[in-house]
Amino acid sequence: MTESVQHVKTLRQRDLVLFTVTAILLPDTLAAAASIGASSISWWVLLSLLFLLPFALISAELGCSYPEQGGVYAWVRDAFGSRWGSRVTWCYWINTTVWLPSICVLFAGILKQLFFPEAGLLFQTSVAMGICLLTVGVSCVALDLGKWVPNIGAIAKVLFFSAIILGAWNYAGDHGMANPLTAGSLAIRWDEGLSYIPAIIYGMLGFELVSAGSEEMRNPSRDVPRAVLLSGLLVVFFYTLGTVAVLAAIPAGEINLVEGLVDMLRLFFAGEHQSLVVTLLGSSVLFAVFSSGATWAIGCNRAAAEAGVEGELPRVFAIEHPRTGSPIGAALLMGVVATAMLGLYALAAQSNEDLFWSLFAFSGVIFFLPYIAMAFAFLRLRYRDPGHPRPFRVPGGATTAWFCAIITAATLSIAALLFLVNPDEGPQWPVIAGVIAMLTLGEFIIRHAERRRGELPGGPVI
Repeated sequence: MTESVQHVKTLRQRDLVLFTVTAILLPDTLAAAASIGASSISWWVLLSLLFLLPFALISAELGCSYPEQGGVYAWVRDAFGSRWGSRVTWCYWINTTVWLPSICVLFAGILKQLFFPEAGLLFQTSVAMGICLLTVGVSCVALDLGKWVPNIGAIAKVLFFSAIILGAWNYAGDHGMANPLTAGSLAIRWDEGLSYIPAIIYGMLGFELVSAGSEEMRNPSRDVPRAVLLSGLLVVFFYTLGTVAVLAAIPAGEINLVEGLVDMLRLFFAGEHQSLVVTLLGSSVLFAVFSSGATWAIGCNRAAAEAGVEGELPRVFAIEHPRTGSPIGAALLMGVVATAMLGLYALAAQSNEDLFWSLFAFSGVIFFLPYIAMAFAFLRLRYRDPGHPRPFRVPGGATTAWFCAIITAATLSIAALLFLVNPDEGPQWPVIAGVIAMLTLGEFIIRHAERRRGELPGGPVI
């Protein structure tokens, strides 16, 4: 086992709120969810109550009660043992590694629209690879400096969402709504919604991410619950009104998952003297997208590094900066794998939208798995360790705790299934094959790490 370095406590409550907002509030999720149509607004409200709230409560209790470096890895490890902790961390890390290229594709698509409208897929892929490496590099920086990327990213996202909300108000007043909001159109439609519900669920995850750096927080017992509450309110507010803004501008069937954001800005702020406004707001979107990838890289690489330090992932994950504790090994490995994945997917994609959605769905299934384990770890720790100090507890006693865990796990399981089997298109075989390959690879890596630390002399570790 490698001895961990002493982490510098630098994260204040403000940092936790901004970090969480940056992690959860994703422009790509906004476009994907709005593709459902007006009923997406009802889906946001319904799933905020039935999923986001229970999940946020679980994250708040675990984050302040068990402020361990590694976050979700440490919670699942403590609840179910080292192998399950390793599996969760692998899924957590490989999801970000696979998802990061899709964020970089989004960045490249927006950059093309703003400044290089004639550029082809090769140009966009090259830009995406460069941004991918830069994004991963941010997680190698000490958090007292690196935290400013998610902090400024949160401000950029609030600026962008606020601008499109105000722009939609003015646009709808002059031109009407591209997607009328009526009682009939707002009604939940299962036939259209099932394909994109996973994207909405995807956009609600991340309250726990900052807890991967718990040892770098100044006061997690006090600050984590407050940060979850404040960031949750901001996320629901901006996602719901942001979806209305997209629907005001673009018919649901014409929303491009990559280029729709800039199309919307040009509709709202078009005019001879307003191109500068579009450029400035588009640039804020670029930084917002970049900060999303950087924020997840920061959190997931710290979780993976902690598993590496414990000997539960290969030694390369355990390489940390000797002074700051930054996860150098996990970050460099993420950069190599993410860049390779981006190149492979680019060979098969016909457009940036195809490339984006393939990466998004593939990573989404893997992404949901750690949260299912986290929900059950929450219950296990409640019953196994009832006397443990909990500065914040999910209110309502055991009944509410069970409800929160079961509804969280069930919703995530259904969302994962919908990524694998699209209601309109049937089984998504490339996504299924990719998920099986990544889980199999993870099992091999975990077993190899166990053998290296001598935990398998006579049989498997459960």
